[in-house]
Amino acid sequence: MRTIIFVAIFLIAIASVIISCNTRSKAETVPAAINKDSLVKRGAYLVTVMGCDDCHSPKRMGTHGPEIIPELRLSGYQQNMPLAPVNTDEIKKGWVLFSPDLTAAAGPWGVSFAANITSDLTGIGSWTELQFTKALREGKYKGLDNTRPLLPPMPWPNFGQLNDTDIKAVFTFLQSTKPVKNIVPAPQQPARMQ
Repeated sequence: MRTIIFVAIFLIAIASVIISCNTRSKAETVPAAINKDSLVKRGAYLVTVMGCDDCHSPKRMGTHGPEIIPELRLSGYQQNMPLAPVNTDEIKKGWVLFSPDLTAAAGPWGVSFAANITSDLTGIGSWTELQFTKALREGKYKGLDNTRPLLPPMPWPNFGQLNDTDIKAVFTFLQSTKPVKNIVPAPQQPARMQ
């Protein structure tokens, strides 16, 4: 009889732990109701701390070093800007080179140009949240299947670790930005580097 009572208490304890764990994990994964304003605010914070401006915002040299050109913020490499000749000898020595405004990078992969991530149709204005998520999580160009991978220096494997709510916040913020019309050039293969 004692054994039966002990087994019953043991089974009740196990069931309580399982129910408690399941309840806790469900509560942790269900985000609280979030309004658009709070998503925009969180997205603005994340875009800042994740360094999106470092590559996607053209810069000019100021008194304290490179400064973002406010009217071009997050618009990527400018379509009318000529690319300086790339010293491929330096790349063969292991260097990665950046354009003066820090929106183009040349390395063993070729030349990559930072995308326009403003709300303009030439940026991500026509993207769905699913495309944006796929771009960050899978490194797919424009978040579309069967497209080229996103190129360095885009740290999409790091950004892919963001939770769904943070990705939604970044997307919501970017969709709220001032649209900047700018068609970024296609990447250059290593053999075609200028």
